[in-house]
Amino acid sequence: MRMLPLTVWLCSDHATQPDRDSKPSTVPAPRGATARSATSRAAEICARHHQYVGCELARHLISLCTREGDVVVEAFTASEATLVAAAELNRRGLALVPLFPLARHIGSHLRAALPEHRLRRVAMRPCRPDQMARGLADHLGEVGLVLAAPPPYETGGVPKRRGDRECPACRAEVWMLGSEQLGVFLAAAWKVLRPGGVLALITTARYEGNRLVDPAPRLIRQAQGLGFRYVQHVIALRVPVEGDRLVVQAGPADLAELRQVGSRALPPAVRVHADVCLLQKPRGGGAR
Repeated sequence: MRMLPLTVWLCSDHATQPDRDSKPSTVPAPRGATARSATSRAAEICARHHQYVGCELARHLISLCTREGDVVVEAFTASEATLVAAAELNRRGLALVPLFPLARHIGSHLRAALPEHRLRRVAMRPCRPDQMARGLADHLGEVGLVLAAPPPYETGGVPKRRGDRECPACRAEVWMLGSEQLGVFLAAAWKVLRPGGVLALITTARYEGNRLVDPAPRLIRQAQGLGFRYVQHVIALRVPVEGDRLVVQAGPADLAELRQVGSRALPPAVRVHADVCLLQKPRGGGAR
């Protein structure tokens, strides 16, 4: 595996998701399903979670960091994208899904996307990210890649009360709220990864209280304290590129944040990329 210190990946899934507002599925609809029913099923996952780890980003990470037959694990799972990519690239995919409604949603999309022989390569484990070492006790020291896109408030924000009307991925987030639990997850990632295995942390900076909050530095420090080696930073562009321009389409939430000309308030933030921090478990090294 050869890595550059900083690189940019094109990770737009818009080719398979042309209509942002309707939030169509990343996978084909089951045979006999109508377009309306397929869109309704996809709408169960909200726009915020729809591309936490998109299909293209998952393919990039799996292709770069693993070999055929390797085990790929996703924590903080919000969709079927990583499992589909793992199966199609001849890897074994495992996803941590602690909430049954989310597992049911992902399962229905997996059955629609993958033939039977590839479905056998993927599975879901009903455990939280901080329980990963226990939930993957049969794979300790064997995993080639762990992907994780923690919720943005994971690094110290106040947890929000979740309602039954929110999407399954939103409701699953209540299982991971404290920075202490995140530290336990990072330690569990060390246990399940093989020597030379990679931990991929996907984050996005955000504005909070009129200041920019970037969770990546804190996550990197915590992981390095466990013995991980920080090997690469990736900028994953989530919007299409046409020529030398990024194609950014504003949704209803973005339009609602528009300010009057001359306003001193901060302009609305448009998320066009994710930061991907790749950390490697050294070969032959013990935890610190």
